[in-house]
Amino acid sequence: MEAPVFEEFDPASDCDCPGCAHWRRVIPPSALPGPVGHPAARGALLLAAAAGTVIAGSQSTPAVAVAHGPVRPGDPRGDESDSPQGVKAPLHGPAGPAKPGAGGEAPATTRAAIINRAKKWVASQVPYSMSEYWSDGYRQDCSGFVSMAWSLPGNEWTGSLDTFGVRISRDQLQPGDMLLFHNPADPENGSHVVLFGGWSDYTHTYYLAYEQIRPHTRGQSTPYAYWSNSPRYVPYRYKGLAEATSGPAGPQAWSYPVGKKGRDILAVGGAGTKGSSAPSVASVPGYPGRGLFRPGADNESVTRLGEQLVKKGFGKYYTSGPGPRWGEADRRGVEAFQRAQGWRGGAADGYPGPETWRRLFS
Repeated sequence: MEAPVFEEFDPASDCDCPGCAHWRRVIPPSALPGPVGHPAARGALLLAAAAGTVIAGSQSTPAVAVAHGPVRPGDPRGDESDSPQGVKAPLHGPAGPAKPGAGGEAPATTRAAIINRAKKWVASQVPYSMSEYWSDGYRQDCSGFVSMAWSLPGNEWTGSLDTFGVRISRDQLQPGDMLLFHNPADPENGSHVVLFGGWSDYTHTYYLAYEQIRPHTRGQSTPYAYWSNSPRYVPYRYKGLAEATSGPAGPQAWSYPVGKKGRDILAVGGAGTKGSSAPSVASVPGYPGRGLFRPGADNESVTRLGEQLVKKGFGKYYTSGPGPRWGEADRRGVEAFQRAQGWRGGAADGYPGPETWRRLFS
């Protein structure tokens, strides 16, 4: 009889079921690469392997392991169906008092305030519930969480949150925006919404997602747009943003270079590089977007950038003066400016991100 092949799984670090707790104590993490699974599954495999040794001489019996954990680290398989949401309701529930201004208005707020409210729930580890309401009056499910972060007059759901936002593109995403998946076929059980907290890698394939999910609120690096049903998530920007500038990031969103690959990684309300502080952007023109500063680009923003490089003393690479077409002289000038900020590696690649732009024009 040919011996069965078993796959080894590492214990999940965040599951509190009795099986997980037991196997975390008795099984050391594996050094093998691969997906993370539920410890109970690993235990079942070990027991099955032992049983297979005993019965190998008699008959073939298949070993069955119960899958429970995510396929990838942090992948909440089935979160949408496992995280049902409640319906529209006033603060504190159907019997609660209506918040002043309830009726579809979008109260003014800022990106920093949105993220700070989200972080408060994360720090409090608000338990997930589609029927319970937290002390601030918001329902403890995914749509209640975004309603809270946006400071809406009441508890909305995935079928109504879009009315408080404006649809935007992926490239326009900024902290405080939301990614909404509303499934009309199964609106209560098949939908989900998360809050965008900023890109977590320079390729813009992962972002910090704040979300209300079992067992409690979390902030986690997440593949864009989500672990599952990714093409069906739609980005929205809150209508009631009160920003001091016309730029897409607003006065409370800025970025700092992080690591070798961290070119202008976006952060909100956090600390930047050593010795830096929150930027003052009252006089800084709005960042026009990365797409305008790439090979083949031809636009007035390139000219504006070049003129500012010359003004700052980084225009030595131009032979005939800055122009609207992006070229190697622009890139080398930006790289020189970035290096003057003390940045190295991927943080000084010559392509201006939001923080490069802010420092150049401030």
